[in-house]
Amino acid sequence: MSSLSKHNRVAYLYIAPWLLGFVCLTLIPFISTLAFSFTDYSVLRPPRFVGLENYIKMFTEDDLFPKSLWVTTKYVFISVPLKLAFALLVAIVLNKKLKGIGIYRTLYYLPSIFGGSVALSILWRMLFMGDGLINRLLATFGLMGPDWLGDQRYSLITISLLQVWQFGSSMVLFLAGLKQVPDYLYDAARIDGAGKLRIFRSITFPLITPIVFFNLVMQTVNAFQTFTTAFVITAGGPLHSTYLYAILLYDNAFKYFKMGYASALSWVLFVILMAITGLLFKSSSSWLHYMDSEN
Repeated sequence: MSSLSKHNRVAYLYIAPWLLGFVCLTLIPFISTLAFSFTDYSVLRPPRFVGLENYIKMFTEDDLFPKSLWVTTKYVFISVPLKLAFALLVAIVLNKKLKGIGIYRTLYYLPSIFGGSVALSILWRMLFMGDGLINRLLATFGLMGPDWLGDQRYSLITISLLQVWQFGSSMVLFLAGLKQVPDYLYDAARIDGAGKLRIFRSITFPLITPIVFFNLVMQTVNAFQTFTTAFVITAGGPLHSTYLYAILLYDNAFKYFKMGYASALSWVLFVILMAITGLLFKSSSSWLHYMDSEN
């Protein structure tokens, strides 16, 4: 047996656990949901083939489908741009040579470690409830805070702010991108008399657009799949103002045991995310810049 063949066998042995996990926990469930989406399946009884009935019902009878999709779209448009803008702003500040900068970077990254945890969502609910800490602080200044979670005018914005607050992962990527921008470009721009805004617009931002693009795609996909935040804080209320698409999917799957219909919902979301990602990739050619292609 050749040395190369032995190395291949060893390599396959090392990746075997990952391959097994991918096939059993990702690929098979992925294909299964497509099959279930054409069935009436409640877990308690065998699936019954119904063709396109689930999809027809989704687009013609289920009033919560367009409602949840619209709420989720608003949530994405609120949270993702604010999160990326805030992450970039903080990354620019933390890119400076300041005393104890490592401590500040750690503190700013901490909220992202918790992800969409239940504990963090409960904390957010306690902060913004009617008699929560935020309204108590406003009361000390003689201001009456709104019902952040009970008023549909503020509820979606309130849960979006939690997503914005967890900007640490995007910030780290922006910080890495900022450190790759050559200093000589900044020096040349300053010699030419360019101000900070012009330097950012003409040098910094174009050279970190690959990081911007990656963060935009990843955060958009994650935002469309957000579940824990809205489910724990508001349970989709009030008046379905925070009824995200993932909650609709969860309710049908685990509350009403409509697994076939929930599978159809998941595939519609998959198609939507693929379409949005495709559009982002299509548009990237007009604003995405790489240093290697310009040198």
